[in-house]
Amino acid sequence: MDRRQLIIGAVAAAAAATPALAADAPGFIKTDPAKAGWNPAGVAAVLDYARAQKSTGFMIVQDGKVLAEENWPLPADAAQFKANFTYGTARDGALLEDVASAQKSYIAMIAAATIDRGYLDIGNKVSFYAGLGWSKATPVQEAAITVRHLMEMNSGLTEALTYEAEPGTKFFYNTPAYAIMKPVLEGATLSALEDLTTRFLTGPAGMAETAWRKRPGVFAASGNPTGLVTTPRDMVRLGQLVLAGGKAQDGRQVVSKAQLDALFVRTATNPAYGHLWWLNGGPWRLAPGANPKRVEGMLIPAAPSDLVAALGAQGRKVYVVPSRKLVVVRMGQNPTDAGFDNALWTLLMKAAPKA
Repeated sequence: MDRRQLIIGAVAAAAAATPALAADAPGFIKTDPAKAGWNPAGVAAVLDYARAQKSTGFMIVQDGKVLAEENWPLPADAAQFKANFTYGTARDGALLEDVASAQKSYIAMIAAATIDRGYLDIGNKVSFYAGLGWSKATPVQEAAITVRHLMEMNSGLTEALTYEAEPGTKFFYNTPAYAIMKPVLEGATLSALEDLTTRFLTGPAGMAETAWRKRPGVFAASGNPTGLVTTPRDMVRLGQLVLAGGKAQDGRQVVSKAQLDALFVRTATNPAYGHLWWLNGGPWRLAPGANPKRVEGMLIPAAPSDLVAALGAQGRKVYVVPSRKLVVVRMGQNPTDAGFDNALWTLLMKAAPKA
């Protein structure tokens, strides 16, 4: 029996054993911030700042309870943003928006669940799952690139997928190289990405408003033509999975604690990055962009050092702080404040109870 037959049999067995998907997402419990020890005036200042920074959706959730939730309409002059990033309105009134590169952290969770099921080994070369010739490197150069390198953003490839450096030696936030994770996951399981996402993540986690969508033509040259569309509440559920050690609100183990923890191990080429997740608390950091400059200090100095984050263009944010059982989500247009992350967390820490 060849590998393909073995995988088909394993996929069929896993599908048969998979518990029924949640018919709808579990509800959210709202609480008065003051009762949770937060300064109400401070929370109001956070919301005022978020709204002024062109946010459309914003949530603060601590210990599973919603301290603040706002959905603001797009202004009339946001027609281009609406066409490029929005896909209608969800049942709770929030905009359905493309999370941009925050999708990488969702793919990380799906990869972790795929490892749990025995389909994927990130130490294997990418071509084992995606097939030969997925890059523009030579066959020998390509064979040295593993799935781990894609997840750590140190594949050594350019955005054109040509060879530039030895894998594992240089951090470069390379979205086209990351996008190969999608055929890797499909090749590992012989399942379509949409099916994998539903079975391994969004279904059991209750993310009823989250789905892959083809992006508009403006993104055709991005090297990543499929966007993940979701809502602030479903983004909170991603954060809650992290806080709960990979368990959904109904108690289902979506991702093992061991594989979840592996996503947040700092990489040698950028201690502010793990496996498709951004990490606070490191001694220095490299930002996205060609030949990024090393900056000493934490990713977000004003935030707790154990913060991890799914971050995307246009200010898509899922911040998770395990020490405070805290999830903060932001959606909307690109903030006007270049220091948005640090300014927001300065306000949040003023409003939050003292640790």
